[in-house]
Amino acid sequence: MLTIDHISMEFASRPVLDDITFLINRKERIALVGKNGAGKSTLLRLIAGEYTPTAGRIAREADMTIGYLPQVMLHQDGRTLREEVMTVFAETPEEEQARRIAEMDKTIIGLGFERKDFERPCSEFSGGWRMRIELAKILLSHPDLLLLDEPTNHLDIESIQWLEDFLKSSPSAVLLVSHDRAFIDNVCNRTIEITLGRIYDYNVNYSRFVELRKERHEQQVRAYMNQQKMIQETEDFIERFRYKATKAVQVQSRIKQLEKLDRLEVDIEDTSRLNLRFPPAPRSGDFPLIVDGLRKDFGEHNIFHDVTFTIHRGEKVAFVGKNGEGKTTLVKCIMGQLDYLGTLKVGHNVKIGYFAQNQAALLDENQTVFETIDYVAVGDIRTKIRDILGAFMFGGEASEKKVKVLSGGERSRLAMIRLLLEPCNLLILDEPTNHLDMQSKDVLKAALQDFNGTVICVSHDRDFLNGLVNKVYEFGGGHVKEHLGGIYDFLRAKKIDNLQELERSNRDNPRQYSISQATLEPTSGAQDYAAQKAEAAAKRKKEKQIAETEEAIAQLEAQQAEIEQQLSLPENQTAEMFQKYESIKHQIEQKMYEWEILSEE
Repeated sequence: MLTIDHISMEFASRPVLDDITFLINRKERIALVGKNGAGKSTLLRLIAGEYTPTAGRIAREADMTIGYLPQVMLHQDGRTLREEVMTVFAETPEEEQARRIAEMDKTIIGLGFERKDFERPCSEFSGGWRMRIELAKILLSHPDLLLLDEPTNHLDIESIQWLEDFLKSSPSAVLLVSHDRAFIDNVCNRTIEITLGRIYDYNVNYSRFVELRKERHEQQVRAYMNQQKMIQETEDFIERFRYKATKAVQVQSRIKQLEKLDRLEVDIEDTSRLNLRFPPAPRSGDFPLIVDGLRKDFGEHNIFHDVTFTIHRGEKVAFVGKNGEGKTTLVKCIMGQLDYLGTLKVGHNVKIGYFAQNQAALLDENQTVFETIDYVAVGDIRTKIRDILGAFMFGGEASEKKVKVLSGGERSRLAMIRLLLEPCNLLILDEPTNHLDMQSKDVLKAALQDFNGTVICVSHDRDFLNGLVNKVYEFGGGHVKEHLGGIYDFLRAKKIDNLQELERSNRDNPRQYSISQATLEPTSGAQDYAAQKAEAAAKRKKEKQIAETEEAIAQLEAQQAEIEQQLSLPENQTAEMFQKYESIKHQIEQKMYEWEILSEE
């Protein structure tokens, strides 16, 4: 359907992508992964036609359509939500429009809007909600290829699950960038990694890719270290005998050997095992937070009412629910930033560490990244400052940047690092993972798991919450409902209890209940949840993957044989043809490696 043919991309003479080649076939769902700055968004913009590659070409089938959702977009005002989404049907016949309006309503509601929002002007919605409007338009246009850049950043858990189901049943091919591990695991069946300007293509989901990548990385590091040893020994020989006439021929031979050497590159920076710990939490009272009959209104609009719960010392809890249902509002009440009705008591000797989306605004703009962290770090942690900065994507020269030149996302990450180093016993984190890549999220999650204080986390990231929280508070319809157990216990209970129907009845009769406890016994979490859906199909899936890999190998070998036949003629022996041959050879080796792993399983 679409061919990426030896494309390279440079910005200000700095290479970002280097001789990349791969195919996107119909109905494939591909995760595009890599560190921040690796070139993922650049590749999406190249495919979307917003950029022109420095070299190579992108070939599309005739009449192929592409729907592209960037991270940042410009919006035009003047239409209601319904009118804006209806623009996607501008060239659709009237009788077809009538049929598709039902589909439009399902899509808009699936992405978190309510029917009362349909006639609201788009200008009233925040940037995150406008992104949902744009996503609805793209999904309803049914393009041949969907390009999605961080589509879950502004979605709640329910909307993410709806989007998962939509994409899995969509006839469109999907190429998406996301740091939401659970989302890409559930949606994608192929993973392409960008690292050091090159790509590595795996016909597996993200979890399996992580295992294969670890093995590949270990092999690359060994090969790199062996080559570095050989280079050093060769350079030592040259230096030692450079001026000996009897060794002149050998010295020149070694010099030419180094000049012709294809030097290996490998990303050897690996801080994923960094053991980052919070400072010991000073002991608080038994109940860091007691809420009783809490109510918050903005004018005549009620956000929540009759909210009653108690958080015990050492508990780690999640606040979840649709955007606009009061999660951040309750956090601001706890922080004393908003007034309220009812009782809200912060316990004895509670010291709060708070991370909010605007926390970055409190940083000193004239300090460097390193100075910002060095200022709050105490004790042994000072010896690990550069490792910590590297784990959160501030390695090397980036640590010397002034805060005032950092992007919004970079400032948020820096504020998170600073919070990690300040002693507190109640951590309140409002969407802490929005600007973190997977490695940084792993470092943060491990630190929170080891933290001996109390944690309240507002998040839509299921993978981040899994194994971290032991209680979930669900916000919706003006109420807060307490669920015992982890995030996957909560999701399973919702499916069993058909809570979506309950929420619809609550909107019609919002005084129906205030707070109750789910009686579901906690289980082992995501593993049980996933096993219920995948266990029966696991063997068939492996067999299918082996068959697909064998088919891919056969196709590549046929291409290799064809190129070999062309190379038998002197006029075809060009650098480009040899390069193509080496590329095919490399792809065969990679697919054979995948086949061996799958066969062992």
